[in-house]
Amino acid sequence: MGQGRGWEGAVLRLMSAKDFTCTVTHAEDVTAHYRRLRLTDGGLLAATGVHPTMWVRLWFDDAGRPHQRAYTLVDPDPAAGTFGLEFALHQGCASDWARAAKPGDTVAVTVQGTGFRQPDPAPSHLVAIGDPASLPAVNSLLGALGTAPATVFFEGTADGLPLRADPARHEVRRVPRQDSGARLVERVKADLPELLAATTDPYVWIACDTVTTRALSSYVRKDLGVARHRVHALGYWRAT
Repeated sequence: MGQGRGWEGAVLRLMSAKDFTCTVTHAEDVTAHYRRLRLTDGGLLAATGVHPTMWVRLWFDDAGRPHQRAYTLVDPDPAAGTFGLEFALHQGCASDWARAAKPGDTVAVTVQGTGFRQPDPAPSHLVAIGDPASLPAVNSLLGALGTAPATVFFEGTADGLPLRADPARHEVRRVPRQDSGARLVERVKADLPELLAATTDPYVWIACDTVTTRALSSYVRKDLGVARHRVHALGYWRAT
């Protein structure tokens, strides 16, 4: 691993990354801009195990140059050796590959860097802030944190998307994407202080575009005073 994948591949090799070849077995369009694939894992899950919000790096060809993007595993099944991937489609080589993917197609996959630490103490209330790109991770998180109530701020169009929210304990607050994420930041700042005031051990999880994620993470930690270990923030994509 590393040969033919430039400096990124070389760095991952030095960090003892594990490589696998996975094969598409099923493809479907969930909406016009969201596509779901099912793949055999090439031995990946048996070798690495499974944890909530687990993600892998997929390698694509970008005009003759290697390009890697990270995607969250959907419904990984170690016994069957399969997992799903869901793609929010836009411009780029990863989306181009997903649009054209069909059963029998293969993709190179690297596992390195993924991990999950259960919040301790367990959250009395989960606040998840995401969008279509982080939707698989939001779903995984909702399933991982048991019976904790949750408020999900979801940016962008969600019609038809597989958001696995339980109406009995998960509230979804939908926010249109406007002004490069500024509308979401305003909504969270308006709503979050009241939410946090009503709970003792909150856990705030943020995964939007990089600029929005950075702004919200800073606000939650500095302005609202949420402890660093009770906040997880990761920029999932860069707005252009």
